Amino acid sequence: MHIQDNKKGTIVLAYSGGLDTSAIIPWIKENYNFNVVAFVADIGQSKKDLKGIKEKAIMSGALDCYIADLKNEFVEQYVYPMLSVGALYEGNYLLGTAIARPLIAKAQLNYAKKINAVGLSHGATGKGNDQVRFELAYTALDPTLQIIAPWREWIFRSREDLLKIFKRKNISTTASITKIYSKDENIFHISTEGGILEDPWNTASNDCWSWTTNPHNAPKHPEEIHLNIKSGRVISINGKKLNPYKCLKKLNKLGSKHAIGRIDIIENRLVGMKSRGCYETPGGTIIYQALRALEQLTLDRESIHWKNKIALEMSMLIYDGRWFTPLRDCLQKSSDIFSQYVEGEVIIELYKGSVIILKKRSFNSLYSSKFATFGNDKVYNQKDAQGFIRLLSLSSRIRALKNKNNIFLEYIYVALGWKIYERF
Repeated sequence: MHIQDNKKGTIVLAYSGGLDTSAIIPWIKENYNFNVVAFVADIGQSKKDLKGIKEKAIMSGALDCYIADLKNEFVEQYVYPMLSVGALYEGNYLLGTAIARPLIAKAQLNYAKKINAVGLSHGATGKGNDQVRFELAYTALDPTLQIIAPWREWIFRSREDLLKIFKRKNISTTASITKIYSKDENIFHISTEGGILEDPWNTASNDCWSWTTNPHNAPKHPEEIHLNIKSGRVISINGKKLNPYKCLKKLNKLGSKHAIGRIDIIENRLVGMKSRGCYETPGGTIIYQALRALEQLTLDRESIHWKNKIALEMSMLIYDGRWFTPLRDCLQKSSDIFSQYVEGEVIIELYKGSVIILKKRSFNSLYSSKFATFGNDKVYNQKDAQGFIRLLSLSSRIRALKNKNNIFLEYIYVALGWKIYERF
């Protein structure tokens, strides 16, 4: 059947095959009388998640299911630009879920326009950040399409409610009451939320970690890796050239083995509440540390300080779903100027959850042992520092002298019996 020829309007749903989006398909059909086409973004999630996903969508009532291969685009045009900026939300989170949303939304919208759909839908809850991320992207790219957000409309209040509906309708699902985590996976990261994690006093169980080895069980001996970096991107691992996607995949494997990239955090959601999540970003953590190591060598003091400000602003912008904005373009282009200097080699040690920078070098390095040495040198005149310090401290010296003179005058006023305020 050609979707364009069907008389009913069509909604394109961002479909993951999980509990929420599987329930949304029949709900939209029953409550809006629209056809539903499931849109699956392949951004490097597990093959088992994609296996049979089209059949599952159609069994749930979808008219069709389209799978878009976005893996390379995701890494090259979203993950690496973000890593090169150094965006890190609230000092911990490498934004693995947030950075995927603008790409999914854009590809979903483009497909909707291709089949003349009347609207878009997503499975984000009314409590979360993703509803904002999806809908800001939809609106920025085409505000004329209808948006359906079932979690803000339907009578179900929890995933337990959905499980009851699935059981009643004999729809299969891998979720259960005892294992009702919300997981999000792509080539960059995997996150786990919900379940026992909703109590901060509960220790994350083994079920909360999907990729990385428990640090206690990680190899007893460290492993060294040699990264070559050009223009803020890893281009080879241990001498083997790989494209960005394959580089990330390889580093994920190495990092997971050594328990790299695990964080268990409570973050501030955009909607105001706090939430807890276990995030695993092994390859991304290695790349992040390698890029920062080369920046230390190649960027001057003012540039690094400015870049840190850009990184902070970019982290909030990505977290809030404001990717398709002029501000994001501005921050990205500013960072790209710095990235052209960030190239060289880094040797890293991976050991039981730690990324240790052992060596780094670059043709663009501003570090000079001739100037920095504590030994005898012939390039730096230490007497020059005296004039520098006097100029740097000039405003402080003037303030101190002024305060000293004011105190002296106050002593005279008191001795003469004058009221201090009379001098004004």
